[in-house]
Amino acid sequence: MVSTESAQTQTAWYAQDADAVVAATASDRQSGLTAGEADERRRQHGPNEIASEPGPSTWAIALQQLKDLMNLMLVAVAIVSVVIGEVPTAIIVAALVVLNVVLGTRQELKARASVDALAKMQTPQVRVTRDGTLLQLAATGLVPGDIVQLEAGDVVPADGRLLTSATLETQEAALTGESAPVPKDTQTLGAADVPLGDRSNMVFQNTSVTRGTATMVVTETGMNTQMGQIASMLSAVAPSKSPLQRELNSLTKVLGIIAWTAVALIVILGVIRGQSLTTVLLLGISMGVSAIPTGLPTFVQAMLAFGARQLAEAKAVVKNLTDVETLGATSAINSDKTGTLTMNQMTVRSLYFHGRWYTVDGEGYSKTGRITQTAGEAAPDFTLLAYGLCLDSDATVSDTGDVVGDPTEAALVVLAAKIGVDAPLTRRTYPRVAEVPFDSAYKFMATFHHLQVDGSTQFVELVKGGPDVVLARCATAFLPGRHAVPLDQVRDELTAANRELSEKGLRVLAFAARRLDGQEDAAAADPMSFVEDLTFVGMVGIIDPLRPEAIDAVRTAHAAGIEVRMITGDHAITASAIGAELGLGPGAIGGPELQAMTDEDLTAALPRLHVFGRVTPQDKLRLADIMQRSGAVVAMTGDAVNDAAALKKADIGVAMGSGSEVTKQAGKMVLTDDNFGTLITAIRLGRNIYEKIVSYIRYQMSKLFSLVLLFLVASIFDINDGVALTPLMVLFQHFFITLFPVAVIMLDPAPPDLMNKPPRDPHTPIANTTAFGQWLAYGVLQFAVTLAAMLLAPGDMSTTEASVPMTTAFVVLSLGSILAGLVMRRDPESGLTAPILGALKILSIPVVVTVFAVEIGFLQDLLMTTSLTGGQWLACLGWSLIIPVVVEAEKALRRRRHARPVTPISAAAAVDPQRAR
Repeated sequence: MVSTESAQTQTAWYAQDADAVVAATASDRQSGLTAGEADERRRQHGPNEIASEPGPSTWAIALQQLKDLMNLMLVAVAIVSVVIGEVPTAIIVAALVVLNVVLGTRQELKARASVDALAKMQTPQVRVTRDGTLLQLAATGLVPGDIVQLEAGDVVPADGRLLTSATLETQEAALTGESAPVPKDTQTLGAADVPLGDRSNMVFQNTSVTRGTATMVVTETGMNTQMGQIASMLSAVAPSKSPLQRELNSLTKVLGIIAWTAVALIVILGVIRGQSLTTVLLLGISMGVSAIPTGLPTFVQAMLAFGARQLAEAKAVVKNLTDVETLGATSAINSDKTGTLTMNQMTVRSLYFHGRWYTVDGEGYSKTGRITQTAGEAAPDFTLLAYGLCLDSDATVSDTGDVVGDPTEAALVVLAAKIGVDAPLTRRTYPRVAEVPFDSAYKFMATFHHLQVDGSTQFVELVKGGPDVVLARCATAFLPGRHAVPLDQVRDELTAANRELSEKGLRVLAFAARRLDGQEDAAAADPMSFVEDLTFVGMVGIIDPLRPEAIDAVRTAHAAGIEVRMITGDHAITASAIGAELGLGPGAIGGPELQAMTDEDLTAALPRLHVFGRVTPQDKLRLADIMQRSGAVVAMTGDAVNDAAALKKADIGVAMGSGSEVTKQAGKMVLTDDNFGTLITAIRLGRNIYEKIVSYIRYQMSKLFSLVLLFLVASIFDINDGVALTPLMVLFQHFFITLFPVAVIMLDPAPPDLMNKPPRDPHTPIANTTAFGQWLAYGVLQFAVTLAAMLLAPGDMSTTEASVPMTTAFVVLSLGSILAGLVMRRDPESGLTAPILGALKILSIPVVVTVFAVEIGFLQDLLMTTSLTGGQWLACLGWSLIIPVVVEAEKALRRRRHARPVTPISAAAAVDPQRAR
């Protein structure tokens, strides 16, 4: 074995014979490494992972937060406060800056930790031989010398030399820039210096297997791999902000401009009136503090991260916070069937063998069960079928039901066990001489073996695939007693049997065989050319039971205005039966019909098509593209390598946790439980998070508008010397009052009718004209109530000593903000509906704080408030109640208007979303 890392990286493994490479790594083709050898090598070479560039330090992140425009404005306010002697104001503003920086930094660190956790969760799983047993373990546990099995859909876990291969192709664009898949084989390369892209007997870490199967011996791991050497030269790329964050940052800048324009106007008016510099600056500080929307970006980031954590708890992991937003706008789902809508526990239910029917019982991957037949028939000889079940598959099923490999193949292994045949022992006894691995392009698999048939050893080809494909390559078919007849003689019976199985919603696989004695070399050289003139053996009908929650999930999606379509490789008849059981909707179409339609025809037909069978990867990609062009926000699920392109194209590509590594890399979200119901739950959470963000912005913006208007009017009309509230009063509101209504918004449960609304239009921004008008209207309402209460309160107003009018304005603004948070937590639904008790408990805290601010001595001195009489408190409460009453009345009017019967024109718009827009 090569003992040093430097020596390993310089070894030309491609120029050595495969056996020589195995010997050089002190391994064994059949048994691999022992557990002890693997542990020793892991200590020597370290984990098989590429070290990432260290992220910025906590202090660097904090400094970046401090550079935020809002925080810089607050720093300026604190400095001016110190200059004019408003030290308490400066301290509190500085505390607000520190709070913003700490919260922002903490959120950034959490986001980075989430990415790291996702990276660990997405560590590829590999099939490796240790101690003579095939195991599945994390790719990070590989060491040089490990014997690894590869198949289509896998990400290559380390650099390695091929020992065996069958029609293997890999995608190496990430490493070499070569866009087309690269054919691979085991032939030793004679030259000692071969370019990386031409090393056809080597596979490299983080490239993907697009076709075929192979066995490799690991030669390099971790940073010694080709990808690791490149990674050491790369620098980290800064993550981009989400569209929502960019939108809110723009909104914040606009508000900043409005705020500082108002500050400038107030200062100019103060100078014109001949006020002192201290008074003018005090006015400016008060206005600046009231109008700076300090919490917007941090709150939204926190809500998105909170949503991402909720999704993870629901077994849906998003890669970027942006995807939480997109989920809420999903209007169409293209779902794979197997494992998503179904249990992914394939079970053979029916068997059609040599022209006779048999029933198979037993559940899931349990090897216990019986095969029953019609009374009076001779006992069948399942030998040839059993060979196909065991040898034309690669999956393994333990006695406890644990599966490694394809679930459909696992069902075949279980059926073989019910026949009385042990698949692992059969595979060791009759190894493959040649192979045509399964590929979605031709939909069959063929293997070639020396088998015991009729008491002698014969060279036999075994074929497994879709019935239509296999029958097209058959010339004869077996009847009872293994009597072969021309296929045309029984074609109608076979077609009818296939239809009968498919109409029951069963997935049908056909088996065929061909004797090829004396043609071993030719078959090994070109196995594909021998997949013809086959003899039909039989068919099996496999069922993958629907998940119990799938039907309810589809019903929920329909209520939410989300179109659900099933796109599967199954025959259209089979898919249609399952679609009907799910309640997907009318219309089923097969791949050939789909491909014959123009884009215009397909766009027009889509509302009447909900099940797509026998589709190709190109069909899936085309469907996603056409739906997006029609204005839909498309979520697409998939687990196989041929789903990767469509997942990448979709707005939300949803990969299955048990799916191929290529698919998980292409998707934007991973369902760790492979459950369609989890996707609907994720959409519900996405909608809820978006609604909370909208509610928060509605509340925050109306409060900001009310404060800006209050200070502007006070300055323009010289009310209370132009200062409606002191800076400390405004800061007290920010810190101790509005914080609690925001908490109510965050913790408010999703409204019960959340999934009874149509999806939102992703092209309509949060700060749209209608929303902006609503914010301004609510802001004017709070301003008008506060100003009226202040003007009608008894006593004189002064900025130099506590006064009843200013205290009244402070109390009304506080209580109004509390009640506004209660009613604005939902829109257009009433904020006074259940559950409300929890919200009232939270909002009781700022009510008590407001009373303390007015009645406790040291707070009176700090905030310049004065005690109020019982009657004045009642008056303040009365003024404050105007706000929720008006807001609820306005929402009730909107609900009533929307509840009116639609006119013929609006009904047409409801049918055609484009017209509605």
